[in-house]
Parts: sequence; structure tokens; C-alpha cells
Amino acid sequence: MEEQFYKLYPDSDKNSILSEISEAEIFRNYLKYKYNLQPDFLEIYSTNCGNNITNLLKLLKEENITFKNIIISQDATMQLRMEAILKKYFSENIKIINFAVYSSKVCVKDGKLCFENDIFGMWDIDRYITLLMGEIPRLTDDENGYGPRGTGYIAHIDIPENVKNAFLILKQIHGDKVRKADPSFTST
Repeated sequence: MEEQFYKLYPDSDKNSILSEISEAEIFRNYLKYKYNLQPDFLEIYSTNCGNNITNLLKLLKEENITFKNIIISQDATMQLRMEAILKKYFSENIKIINFAVYSSKVCVKDGKLCFENDIFGMWDIDRYITLLMGEIPRLTDDENGYGPRGTGYIAHIDIPENVKNAFLILKQIHGDKVRKADPSFTST
């Protein structure tokens, strides 16, 4: 992410963004640099999707912030998982509003997969495929997934049959791109 920021804003103050800072701090610096905005609160300790939610909930509690609605703005590849994590902690009376920060279409050009349109700050196509291919195993509610029958990190999700079938077809072609969870980032 830091590399992308510097590509997009090469004249930014590199001393203000160090490799040791969190993604949240990089986004904060982007908002300040681009729009001169500052967040009211910033959670900077998360290392994964689960931490994003649990640390956010901790911050909201510490600041005595109550809410009936929450907007999730996340990379589209992880959007559904973020909602499933939130649903693990909330009853039906909290409205979760998903806002994916981009929408992409993949096509074939010159025999290679690519994005139909350029997307500002987007992953390269190989990284995007890796992120997508890692989500279905995580979202699957079985002994290997993150649902209640697996690690219990997320609420149960019903994955549509056409999505499961598409994943199996893609796995035959891109099996090496099924991203494995890194146990060093495990959280509850």
C-alpha cells in the first residue's frame, strides 16, 4: 500500500509515512495530503479483517459511541467477509451498509486476464486473483473455513452454488493462487 501511495503521490512527504505504520495511518495521511481531512478516531492496531472489526468495536466502546447503522468500506475482495465478521458480533438490530470502494470487471486481452478498465490504485491482476481465490475457502462454513463449523471467526454465510462452481473451475486453472491464511495473523 505504501508503494502505491508513493507511485500516486511522488511529491508527498516520505518522512511522514514509514513502513512501520498501519494501513489506517497511510489512509489518514492520504486524506490529509489529498483533501486536508483528518479522521475523528483512528484504529491503528489491526493486522487482518477480524482485527479490523474487533478493534473497531473496542474503539467505539472506549469512546462511548453508540450506533444503529455501520458502513463498511473495504477492498471489494474482502467486503463480504467483513460483513460476516460484524454479523458474528451483532444482532439483527444493527444495519450493516456495505460500500465496496471499487467495482471491477475482468476480461481477456491478448490471451491474458486483465481489468476491463483502469481502476485508480488497483491491485495488479495476479494479486487480485489471489485475493479473490482466497476468499471462497475462508467464507465456506466447513472445518477448513472461517464460519462456525471451522475457526468461528465469522457468522455463517450461504455461498451460492454458481459461485462455488465458478470457484472450482477457476481453481483448476489458478490453483496456485488460492491464498492460504497466515496463522501469524490469527485473531478472535
